[in-house]
Amino acid sequence: MQILETAHLRMPRLGLGTWPMKGEECTQAVISALGLGYRHIDTAEMYGNEEAVGAGLARSGVARGEIFLTTKVWNDKPKGDAIRRAFDASLKRLATPYVDLFLIHWPSPELDLADALKTLAALRAEGRAKAIGVSNFPPKLLQRAIGQGVGLACLQVEHHPLLDQSALRRICAAAGMVLTSYSPLGKGNVPSDPVLQGIGRKHGVTAAQVALAWLMAMPGVSAVPKAASPARQAENLAALDVKLDAGDLAAIAALPKDRRYVNPGMAPDWVNG
Repeated sequence: MQILETAHLRMPRLGLGTWPMKGEECTQAVISALGLGYRHIDTAEMYGNEEAVGAGLARSGVARGEIFLTTKVWNDKPKGDAIRRAFDASLKRLATPYVDLFLIHWPSPELDLADALKTLAALRAEGRAKAIGVSNFPPKLLQRAIGQGVGLACLQVEHHPLLDQSALRRICAAAGMVLTSYSPLGKGNVPSDPVLQGIGRKHGVTAAQVALAWLMAMPGVSAVPKAASPARQAENLAALDVKLDAGDLAAIAALPKDRRYVNPGMAPDWVNG
């Protein structure tokens, strides 16, 4: 498994996303992924599957210390005291004494950024969150968060061959942060692109593997594709071995980069926020 390492974080480059899996399906997906060699599992309070993820970790037979586990606090907790209570509840549901990465899931207009990040830093100091970060922060808000000086390790955002996140990637690189790509297959839309399919035929791989390989070719980028079946999990994992050439990368660069598939009503202003 490829590893990304920064001053604040050491994480497997490819992980298992678990949204929107629930219950035994989610537990079995976690067990299967860990059996195949995944060591990075991504969940969140809002997913409603932390107990199922925790059960999968416990039943997998893989030592907790070998697994990189991320969870996130929902945006209805704008201040530190509520975030701390939510964090405690997440650990209880996950049945683990710590998480490897704890993120603010979405910003909200009510978010007390300084207080929230102070609490995240305190949880890290306590050893219960090994690293801290944010998710779905647009460029200006991310720069404000970095400016708080708490040592953010990661930004998690939608990112795939049809959505440009180069501005956020530059900010993360300058701050020594990892950018984790969620929905790296554009909620299933990306693999139907004919350019990616053509590149896949050239290399004898799937368009989905091409999309993941494109992300894996970027410095400081990780990805957490959701996959329930062992076959799809294995397919995604094999993307780590796909090597795209300069022509492939140029063809992907020429694709439209404005296809955002995760844009709920509560989302921030992606350009000016």
